[in-house]
Amino acid sequence: MEDVHQTIERTFRAESGRVLAALISYLSDFDLAEDAFQDALIVALEKWPRDGLPQNPGAWITTTARHKAIDRLRRRQSFDQKRLQLIDLTQSPAAPDDVEIDSIPDERLKLIFTCCHPALSLEAQVALTLRTLGGLETAEIAAAFLVPIATIAQRLVRAKCKIRQAGIPYRVPPTELLPERLNAILATLYLIFNEGYNASGGDALIRQELSGEAIRLARVLNELLAGDSNLAENAEALGLLALMLLHDARRAARLSGKGELILLEEQDRRLWDQEQIRVGVTILDRALQMKQPGTYQIQAAIAALHDQAATPHQTDWPQIVALYQSLHRYTDSAVVTLNWAVAVAMAEGPLRGLALLDELAETGTLDQYHFFHAARADFLRRAGFRAGAHDAYTIALDLCQNSVERRFLQRRLAELGSDG
Repeated sequence: MEDVHQTIERTFRAESGRVLAALISYLSDFDLAEDAFQDALIVALEKWPRDGLPQNPGAWITTTARHKAIDRLRRRQSFDQKRLQLIDLTQSPAAPDDVEIDSIPDERLKLIFTCCHPALSLEAQVALTLRTLGGLETAEIAAAFLVPIATIAQRLVRAKCKIRQAGIPYRVPPTELLPERLNAILATLYLIFNEGYNASGGDALIRQELSGEAIRLARVLNELLAGDSNLAENAEALGLLALMLLHDARRAARLSGKGELILLEEQDRRLWDQEQIRVGVTILDRALQMKQPGTYQIQAAIAALHDQAATPHQTDWPQIVALYQSLHRYTDSAVVTLNWAVAVAMAEGPLRGLALLDELAETGTLDQYHFFHAARADFLRRAGFRAGAHDAYTIALDLCQNSVERRFLQRRLAELGSDG
């Protein structure tokens, strides 16, 4: 029974972005949509173990959640105020079980634009989209922002209140208003992809439903920009799509047959999706030809250098170092500094990387970021400082919330012990 429940929860996570987008479209109420979605989960936990998974889980969840939303509205004291909305909901056709929910992709695009309204702060825009469209838990969003869970919870509550009180419409805005929301939309898609590519917590390293959704929405966004005569292709939007494709192309090689993490330098590059790499590089070339450089294009260029190296030894680390230096001119991110230090260590040796990490450690910004301590542990291990490497791996393990990464760190610690 436990396995069935895990399957149900996994299915709900995979469908959450699509279903919530459809529900919010029907209801125009974020909280009611989320509550109805949770009600549908409870019903599924009761029925699916007995009746089996429906042929179309997304449509089943949407229909059930919609009925639950109607029940909730009927129970509210302000029934008279909700009567018109109830009439609309009960008279509008429900989604049958054989209708593919993907046939209405615009609902997710509308949700992105609603969440990324300029009346909200940029942090609130991204957090709300990650919660509703990406289906991320509050703790997962907090991990992505490197801030306390309570801070994210407050942002989400305030953002929903602002949308309700300001009457922000649920729609794709007129073309002249798109540019002011583009940066927030790109940032949101980037974070959704990152959480799918390298999950911050849980038992799975890769959440393909999230990374795949981010790629799909990035395609839709670029098609919208290119297809409207009043708009134009955007170099950074293209760069982000290229970045996602170039990273996702390595997905099949990132885990062993037993589900264990395999680092980039140890991956079987024959498993990389060469056609996806070709497409990603082509999109990146089109973006670079616009001569409007930005962070996503630079990161895509770094990913392309990795993907085009036939072996780890052929990786152009000096060029990657130079690209990270260029990236620093656009963003003062501590994570970018960390990645730059890793590239320097690969190009010039672990001691040079350690020196850069020591400087970064003085700021305290990444004290709670397990990747920082894992990188420092790796440099120390490579340089032969075994005791320091053991301590750094231990800190990384204590901070890490992902089971796959935790097993990798435990293996590193075991290797240090057995070598000794």
